[in-house]
Amino acid sequence: MNSSELIQKQLDAYNAQDIEAFLETYSEDVEVFNFPDEFIYKGTDKMREVYSYGWKQNPDQKAAVSERIISGNTVVDKEHVSGRSNGADINAIVIYKIENSKIKEVYFIKD
Repeated sequence: MNSSELIQKQLDAYNAQDIEAFLETYSEDVEVFNFPDEFIYKGTDKMREVYSYGWKQNPDQKAAVSERIISGNTVVDKEHVSGRSNGADINAIVIYKIENSKIKEVYFIKD
């Protein structure tokens, strides 16, 4: 699976709110940051907790990608998240670093 296919699989699982398929795309020791270097959390156990809770609170939440840039093992998506329970959409740039066919690092840049 190439970088673009991996990130698309992750996005499809996100939109289906399928936690197992979503986590399958990540390294067990994935690190998540607010860009450039504000550490948020590490590991798929914490990711399971964060996303399971978020999807429970926002069952209609979906992400759409308007632009995708691929450079080797780095994928940059421009995302629009809608369907949140509070009615507030989110625009973000998400940088995915891939290692050994898994997402190893994620960096969020939010509007």
